Amino acid sequence: MLIWENILLALSGLRANKMRSLLTMLGIIIGIASVIAIMTLGDSISSSVTDSMSSMGANNVTVGLQQKSTTEETTDSGMTFARAPRMTQMSDEDYVTDEMLEDLAERYKDSIDGFSLTENVGSGTAQQGSAYAYVSASGLNADALENQDLTLMAGRSLTERDQAEGRKVVLVSDLLVENMFGGSNMAAVGQTVSVLFDSRYYSYTIVGVYEYEESALGFSSSSAEDTETAMYMPLQTAKDQNHNTSGYSQFTILTADGVSASEFCATIEDYMNSRYYGKNESFEIGAMSMESIVESMTEMLSTISLAIAAIAGISLLVGGIGVMNIMLVSITERTREIGTRKALGATNGSIRLQFITEAIVLCLVGGAIGISLGIGLAAVGTSLLGYSVSPSVSGIVLSVSFSIFIGVFFGYYPANKAAKLNPIEALRYE
Repeated sequence: MLIWENILLALSGLRANKMRSLLTMLGIIIGIASVIAIMTLGDSISSSVTDSMSSMGANNVTVGLQQKSTTEETTDSGMTFARAPRMTQMSDEDYVTDEMLEDLAERYKDSIDGFSLTENVGSGTAQQGSAYAYVSASGLNADALENQDLTLMAGRSLTERDQAEGRKVVLVSDLLVENMFGGSNMAAVGQTVSVLFDSRYYSYTIVGVYEYEESALGFSSSSAEDTETAMYMPLQTAKDQNHNTSGYSQFTILTADGVSASEFCATIEDYMNSRYYGKNESFEIGAMSMESIVESMTEMLSTISLAIAAIAGISLLVGGIGVMNIMLVSITERTREIGTRKALGATNGSIRLQFITEAIVLCLVGGAIGISLGIGLAAVGTSLLGYSVSPSVSGIVLSVSFSIFIGVFFGYYPANKAAKLNPIEALRYE
């Protein structure tokens, strides 16, 4: 009951001295608003980035050939020296072959759902009369195309027959259709488009139009005409165009549900390097997962947010000093009140509790205003950056806890000073 009475007294004091209380809380409000805004903004950006990266296949394993790391050699005389990796071009024997992939699929059939295979063709310019559009062309197998998760707006997707026969058919974006065919997706289907790659034209038939979606990790061009969009063709078509009969320098494993991509990376590296690349002097297999990249990105963004929030939190220290200052002033103004209470039997502990409670209430009210202001600033910031707001629960809990700590820490000295006042001297105070 005594605590509740002290809270009511504290609130009454705030109402009686509105301007002084607001100025006292200003440091707390600014500090907490800054911390909440920064942590919420950081969490929102982190959430959007990780969601975008996860949609690209967080549980997939990307496997590729890389130069062998530096090794050590020992001469006949016993001297040891480091040997740099051999910087050589890949030969036909270095590439990953279909037979290797079949071996992997058989050996790890419970862990592998499929292989996403791509062949990069390069950037080019699609032309149709005077109309043009920039494209980034690549060949995909069925698994890679499914992994793209495209929304088809007109026509059809690439079929098994397209893949097997290496047909010169492509999927293009609705943005390309807007630039070259006036926005009519159905009219674009069946049309032949010429694409300029490295001073040579290649002709393809458009069989489907997909919906273009701007990546959350990318930056849009100044105009739709200058935006480069992806153009997809059958994997065999791209390999024929690149005259690639060797194999793959990179591929993606689509792992089964429940498989840890990070752990599976090490398994694939060990198996393929020991079985196929142990005697290869220049190249070895390296594997990485989007899961580990997402974890690293999240950890980095969280660290940056906490560091900036800690700097902003310095203003809370200034706010705490302001609370101590106003409490000392309040004790001086209420000396007779304290003396009267002690003369009527109030203990040192009850006096101390009263003023600590007032300090805590002052900080909590300032904290509540700061939290509301911080969330509002974060909402504005995230909307300007194009992200969805994600209030930082940990930031709010931390701010409330810190507000209570400031109230106790900076309120204890004034409260203790009030508790130790001599009642006789306090009653004689004018």
